[in-house]
Amino acid sequence: MTDLYVKLNTYLRADCLDTDLYRILMEELGSVGAEPTDVIYEEVKCPGTCRPAIWCKPLSTSPSRVILYFHGGAFIGGSPSSHRKMVAHLAKRVGAHALIIDYRRAPDHQFPKQIEDAVAAYKWLINDKGISSKAIAFAGDSAGGNLSVSTSLAARNLGLDLPAAIVAFSPWVDMRLSGESFKTNADRDVLVLLEAIQGVVDTYVGNASLDDPLLDLIHTDLKGLPPMYLTAGTAEVLQDDVVMLAENARSAGIEVQLELVEDMQHVWVCMAGNAPEADKTLSQAADFIRSKMAK
Repeated sequence: MTDLYVKLNTYLRADCLDTDLYRILMEELGSVGAEPTDVIYEEVKCPGTCRPAIWCKPLSTSPSRVILYFHGGAFIGGSPSSHRKMVAHLAKRVGAHALIIDYRRAPDHQFPKQIEDAVAAYKWLINDKGISSKAIAFAGDSAGGNLSVSTSLAARNLGLDLPAAIVAFSPWVDMRLSGESFKTNADRDVLVLLEAIQGVVDTYVGNASLDDPLLDLIHTDLKGLPPMYLTAGTAEVLQDDVVMLAENARSAGIEVQLELVEDMQHVWVCMAGNAPEADKTLSQAADFIRSKMAK
């Protein structure tokens, strides 16, 4: 997995950003996890966006409970296919179906198009599919972890009923890149380099202000959002992102379960089925989701 991380960083650097090669390599992320057993997959398009998505349907699980999953990839890469195996492992542990959406990606589509697609998928689940909001959890990793929070904010602002829980694995939520862990973990993180992620900020943000409440997640008012399970590895530069997000959420009266996993790299949960650390984190997240979802 380390070799893949190094290659991904190469094509993410601001001085040589190669979106096409980065996207190709991101698809290899699906190879680091084990194929889960007893899961049916279904490719669909979400009405309202016509964006492709993948249903992960573990056998003997309830279709009335759904994880709406937002994949990582710095807002420019990743797909339902690259995250299918890991999300299926999570869905099996929760006892629910999971929908992984293929939201529009930068640089062709910048903020807030990704959030708009995520909200549209959520509306489809509750309005067209008849899934109770209290039986839905938002989850995501890295950029997708950001979307699990920003989509909840957008749904709140629209007056929609909110999901039962938010889960964010290694979320990237500070577009100002202000965390001290960018310095303290610089020599330990093999995937996310400061000079690389700096080039991605403008690619995603475009002309929007970093003060936008849907971008400034570590300072914006999170009042009323669902309980959160937040986790990061102590070897990744985004460690402080999750800590600052947890502090902001708790100050807004939100229940937060924060897990900092010793020596883990960015998005280690993708090694589900092949690494005990990934399996443990997914089990903890699943326990949290089950405790918040309507039965």
